[in-house]
Amino acid sequence: MKPVIINEDDDLVNQIKTIIGQARHNVVAAVNHELLYSYWHIGKLIADRERSGGMNDTSARSFILALSKVLSSELGRGFSRSNLFNMRNFYLNYPDVQTLSGHLNWSHYCELLAVSDKDARSFLRKRMPKFTLVYP
Repeated sequence: MKPVIINEDDDLVNQIKTIIGQARHNVVAAVNHELLYSYWHIGKLIADRERSGGMNDTSARSFILALSKVLSSELGRGFSRSNLFNMRNFYLNYPDVQTLSGHLNWSHYCELLAVSDKDARSFLRKRMPKFTLVYP
């Protein structure tokens, strides 16, 4: 019996590569979606606590710093003071969670939040490249 030889360009190999590529894309899109919505909800919780606690800028900064320390020790990386401020600002600048684009990732939104002019931010948001995953 002769050994079976399958080449890289075999139709079956290409079909399997397409399935795996699409699955990887779907996983990345799902993770991005969940991350954005989680950060939006965290930002909402922070803003709600600041509002209900009647915090001024100074007490809000102290609150976020203390929260950062607790979350970082409990959950690990990703909860720095600056990231928590970004989450808060994310919610404040995009109060309707339905308006979030799945084509942008957290880094895109952090870049947009650095732009203070809302019209300029909207302009840039529409022109940002779509979030894609590139495989080596």
